Amino acid sequence: MVFIEHLRERIPFLNVSTDIQEIHKGFSKDKKYIVHFEHRESCIIRTADIEQYERKKAEFERITELQTFDVKTSDPIEIGRLDELGICYYVLSYIEGEDARDLLPSYSSKEQYEIGLEAGRDLAKIHLIQASSLYDPWYDRIMKKYTSYVEAYHSCGIKIDGDSIIIDFIAKNERYLKNRRNCFQHDDFHVGNIIVKDKQYAGVIDFNRFGWGDPIHDFLKIGLFSKEVSIPFSIGQIIGYFDNNIPEEFWSLYSIYLGMNVFSSVVWTKKVVPEKLDEMIERLYCILEDHKYFENIKPSWYKEATY
Repeated sequence: MVFIEHLRERIPFLNVSTDIQEIHKGFSKDKKYIVHFEHRESCIIRTADIEQYERKKAEFERITELQTFDVKTSDPIEIGRLDELGICYYVLSYIEGEDARDLLPSYSSKEQYEIGLEAGRDLAKIHLIQASSLYDPWYDRIMKKYTSYVEAYHSCGIKIDGDSIIIDFIAKNERYLKNRRNCFQHDDFHVGNIIVKDKQYAGVIDFNRFGWGDPIHDFLKIGLFSKEVSIPFSIGQIIGYFDNNIPEEFWSLYSIYLGMNVFSSVVWTKKVVPEKLDEMIERLYCILEDHKYFENIKPSWYKEATY
């Protein structure tokens, strides 16, 4: 409460707010608040350590750029730094609705699918932002990251059955990762960051983990999180993104990224949220079962059904 009062004193428009509530969701170290007013729409304020200012500024600029492409996301309002508090902040408009993760299971299959279509179309717009030519090739960056995670996995004390099969699969197919285009990535695109309202897609939130690289990498969270909540949504996202014209290389890339993610998920979860490690390992085994340890690049749950 004291921290909120400090914010009120230093960010002028907060003085006319009627209520400020902290949002306790996600694993970021950032603090998030929803701010309510009597005579204006609610907004979100997000604070981070002052050292994160340049990163937050870049995120804010990309969110601003997304307005050009009519992506359904929060409108950027203000960004600043409060050096005396050692923090930076930005303010975004609040998207009314609830997490798709919570509501999709109560919707009809057709409604879930149509929300997925809209989400996929928005993701395609997000990927219209091209990376600077200063970035190293995607292949070099993703392979370096993957190798680092595999090394950390081997020393973390956790063993995934058949891990060598996954490593061999990636080694045999890593050529697909070469010459991929570098674009803006949401990097956490799943039902937990999709907002729905009145059984409609309302928008995508939380670009905190944004990156630059292969657009197909943004699909791996389907297999990791979205599919277990809603298969119709997951299918719809893929169909909507590609306008029902899925390229031949998609499933190869999708399965490679999921395979790589097995190792990074074990390492990250053990380090950041160890209490969720058993849940994550169970999820990873489901992925491996969906693909029969990548004998099949297309998962068993994907059916080209009409909803």
